[in-house]
Amino acid sequence: MAQVQVIQRNAHLAGAVRLEQVKGPDGPIARATLTAISNHRHGRGDERADESTSLQWTLWGKQAENAAAYLGKGSHVNLVGTLRNNNYPAADGGTVYALAFTVEQIDYLDSRAEAETRRGRHEFIDEMDGAGAANSGAKAIKTATGAKRAKA
Repeated sequence: MAQVQVIQRNAHLAGAVRLEQVKGPDGPIARATLTAISNHRHGRGDERADESTSLQWTLWGKQAENAAAYLGKGSHVNLVGTLRNNNYPAADGGTVYALAFTVEQIDYLDSRAEAETRRGRHEFIDEMDGAGAANSGAKAIKTATGAKRAKA
């Protein structure tokens, strides 16, 4: 089977990295999935337009654990990996056509300070979600910056 190399440069994560343990040939192994978005500008002058490309990537083992520990929504990364045809039969007898992107190399582009600030912001939001459930009359709403605040 031919391998196709895929490179996604200057991407940011659309959400948190999802980490799970799956059954591997030698016991449990970590698998993480993340969605990375890259923006590309094409055209000239006033006709210049932005085009976003969103890809879902899979990471395995220690690489998956590190991504889950250090990356969060909005983190900036470069990804290099392979593309694989992942077709399978559907329940209705048809065929489902899908592509699978597997990470071979990931570069963390945020500085340590940016990453810690982002993680702190998300931990604060998670705490507010828990506190919001405890407050009977308050609802948590999302502001334009992504932070949540209580509304009576």
